[in-house]
Amino acid sequence: MCGIIGIVGKSKVAPLLLNGLRRLEYRGYDSSGIATIVNGNIDRRRAQGKLDNLEKLLTEQPIEGTIGIGHTRWATHGVSNKINAHPHATKYVAVVHNGIIENYLQLRNELIIDGYVFETDTDTETVVHLISHYLINGDNPKDATIKMLKRIEGTFALGIIFAGYNDLMIATRRGSLLAIGYGDGEMYLGSDALALATLTKKITYLSDGDLAVLSCNDIKIHDYCCRLVVREIKQTAFSGAMIGKGEYRHFMQKEIYEQPQVIGDTLNTFFNPVSRKVSLPSLPFSLSSIERITIIACGTSFYAGMVAKYWMEQLARISVEVDIASEFRYRTPNMSSGDLALFISQSGETADTIAALRYCKSQDQRIISLVNVPESTLARESDVILQTVAGPEIGVASTKAFTAQLTALACLTLALARAHEVIDHTVEIRLSNALIEIPTHISKVLTYNEQLCDIAENIANAHNVLYLGRGTSYPIALEGALKLKEISYIHAEGYAAGEIKHGPIALIDETIPVVVIAPSDELYKKTMSSVQEVISRGGRVIFLSDKNGIKNLGSNMSSMVLPHVDPFVTPILYAIPIQLLAYHVAIAKGTDVDQPRNLAKSVTVE
Repeated sequence: MCGIIGIVGKSKVAPLLLNGLRRLEYRGYDSSGIATIVNGNIDRRRAQGKLDNLEKLLTEQPIEGTIGIGHTRWATHGVSNKINAHPHATKYVAVVHNGIIENYLQLRNELIIDGYVFETDTDTETVVHLISHYLINGDNPKDATIKMLKRIEGTFALGIIFAGYNDLMIATRRGSLLAIGYGDGEMYLGSDALALATLTKKITYLSDGDLAVLSCNDIKIHDYCCRLVVREIKQTAFSGAMIGKGEYRHFMQKEIYEQPQVIGDTLNTFFNPVSRKVSLPSLPFSLSSIERITIIACGTSFYAGMVAKYWMEQLARISVEVDIASEFRYRTPNMSSGDLALFISQSGETADTIAALRYCKSQDQRIISLVNVPESTLARESDVILQTVAGPEIGVASTKAFTAQLTALACLTLALARAHEVIDHTVEIRLSNALIEIPTHISKVLTYNEQLCDIAENIANAHNVLYLGRGTSYPIALEGALKLKEISYIHAEGYAAGEIKHGPIALIDETIPVVVIAPSDELYKKTMSSVQEVISRGGRVIFLSDKNGIKNLGSNMSSMVLPHVDPFVTPILYAIPIQLLAYHVAIAKGTDVDQPRNLAKSVTVE
């Protein structure tokens, strides 16, 4: 992994490939490269580190060709260096690859015995030598690729070009997203539609097992049985303007400030303004029949699921379990037929989450997926899609996708509570109004930027930070700690406030900032007891609450007064200051906000 771009064109492709890789930077990467066909031969340029290094190399050593492939790599097999960077190539073929070839060691050993020499530590080089082997033995490019596909195991998206063929590219996928773009005398390949945003609006998403043969003027798609098939061509709404930073310093900052609009747009897809009620898309089953829900997700999406557990159990009175996708299926849990499995993923391409979905299908679960990309693998394999309307999120650390997920989950909670007849009309209207009002309250919090900058200066020199919260504020504490770790590289941990005395309090001294998320709800007094334990041991408290919660504080702590809102929507509101706080700490430390080290936006491997 992590990003693929390919062009079969009529003019020099190197600049276009580089621009395409720029649009894929948001996915995270540690090296990059491009390969083209020049006078029938494969020519490559690769560089470790940022794309600026590849651009400099291309300036010093220009590359010609009207057909080419490019890649941004996030290391899985083999360290991050120029040798392991994609594209990988022999004199016969060049390949870019997202995913993992699970049986590469076995195949590698076979090829070494046959005399093939490996230069890299990657699993991808096995694909290159396998195709080369079949080409050497007389197969044409398509047949050689098909034979290779019969040998490899795992999940992958592949873009392939061949020496001697300046009008032929092959693309194939198994488990990883791959999009085909249609142009005028040009055809395109991308690991997502965003990679192709400035090239075309006509997109086809390959289905699992598909193999596409691209030329300048034609695309032929074959399914896993090698039968010619027709896949739907869709119009994408993505544009180059959508992925610009505009007036903002970073994509993350821009995306934080987009949240009032994003939440409003997401609400508009679920809320009927006439009835003042949530209206979900048509379901193939009745919500009233759901007695148990398993929520499965990774990272930030997992914390959104934790908030949903509180909401659904309290308001809809439904038993809910929340599982980390990477752990879930290895327990081989016994699931009752007809229960609901709810999957949450921004990209819809997270490998662990997709694998968990397939396990749940084998357990006869009803499947709802909450995604931001309706064409994603997760969406296509679900019974029902609940789409967040966050638009492209470029910053690796999720912000607007998280609050959009919370918004959609809040709507689903209200629909479940109504279906189970455990919420009356008055309460439903009150909670619905609280949701409708939340974009306005968030807009106000976004004006607190200067105050958060001052607080961030006090955290930037810390080596450890704790976040505390109770009830729905506990997952927000976890998310706050994750954001700080991701982009500032400061070690941070989130805890349920009541757990502070069961171990973490041993860490407290005057060097430890403690961020407390404490809206004045029914758990406020309990949270304050934990805060007093921290203060008595010299902890530096940063207290986030509303006017009612702040008025009883002493003068020995930093605080921020947030708008008073219904407790139902506090997780959405309080997500904003913890995002901004992490952002300003990262600015103070001078880290790479949008592309933090070692992280990828879309984790397409297990």
